[in-house]
Order: sequence, then C-alpha cells, then structure tokens
Amino acid sequence: MTAREEILARIRAANGPAREPTEIDAAYAAIPRDYRRAHHDSEQRDDIVALFAERAADYRATVEPVPEADLPAAIARAVTGKARLIVPDGVPEAWLAELPSATTIVRDEPPLSARELDAIDGVVTGCAVAIAETGTIILDHGPAQGRRALTLVPDFHLVVVRADHVAPDIADALARLDPSRPHTLISGPSATSDIELIRVEGVHGPRNLHILVSG
Repeated sequence: MTAREEILARIRAANGPAREPTEIDAAYAAIPRDYRRAHHDSEQRDDIVALFAERAADYRATVEPVPEADLPAAIARAVTGKARLIVPDGVPEAWLAELPSATTIVRDEPPLSARELDAIDGVVTGCAVAIAETGTIILDHGPAQGRRALTLVPDFHLVVVRADHVAPDIADALARLDPSRPHTLISGPSATSDIELIRVEGVHGPRNLHILVSG
C-alpha cells in the first residue's frame, strides 16, 4: 500500500459508513439561501472586462486589451528579448506566428525538470476563467495551460484572457470550473512582503505577469 492509499483508507475509516439523513440534515437543507450572489451585472460585458483589467493592473500586472486579429503581433512584442519560451499543448499556433526569429519555442515533452524550467525565459498560456471583481486569473491546467510548474518556475508569464472567459465575481467563476480539476489562482505577479512591508517579487512564481485581454 502506498502512502497515498494508506491516507485515503484512514480517511474512509474515520468517516465511517454512509448514514441516513437526520432531522438536523433536513433542517439545514431548509435554511433559506436567497442571499445576493452577484455584485455586478454579468450582461454588461464591456464593464466586466474593463473592471478585470483595472483590478489586474492594481496588482502590478501589465494588462493590454488586444483585438483577436492582433494577438500574434501583441504576443511577439511582449516576449521581445525572451530567448526561450515554453508553450503548452493546446496554445493556438496562430498566436505564435509572429514570434521573433531569435525566440526558441520549448515543449514540455518529456516533462522538464525544475532546473530545466528555471532556464526558460517565459511561458505563454491561455486560462480557464478570470474574475473581474478580484483581478484574478484561474488556470485548471487544461489545453493551452500546461501543468502547474510551467507557470510557477519561469520568471515571465504571458497569459491570454478571452473576454468571454471573464466572470463578474468569484461565485460566477467557480460555477464555470470543474471541481475535479486542479486550480491555480493568479492575482498579479508573485510577491510577498516582510514585517517592514518591503515588497519582494518573484518569490513563489513569476516576477512578471503580462495579460492580453482579447475579444
């Protein structure tokens, strides 16, 4: 038995067999939950996207609204000077059509080690959803996003956020996600501060976050 199997077995044993619903369960289920779930009108798409851009910029991310037709040129500008970029499976080839000739595209096949990822200049991904209210990007590590390490180790992360992927608030965003998938929430470049409030960037992830909002 592996350590994982042993831990799961202990959890199952502690939970015990399934029980019949009680009166307490029924009373809990009957509690009214007609509280307000949204703070923004999801029909106002332009306002929602603009709010996301404003909040993401507050976290010191670089945010650019870009028409979809201009994405290849915008990506090429953003990665100027980056010699080696890692690109996950599922990133549209059209996004990479205008990359500088000096830029080498690296694939994560077979999976690169942490040391190899540390030698990469940046990563280009899409996202699963973004939250306007908090300026947060969520990755579920599906197509065009890659595994978690790809977006945590390189120092530069360029992420394309489609306008229709922007949810007004957290409740709306979570409703769009598959709870069985892993999720990484990104609110600006990685940063922390010490007791004297001295900000240090790049501690737990990319020091530079560049967001292209398309559509």
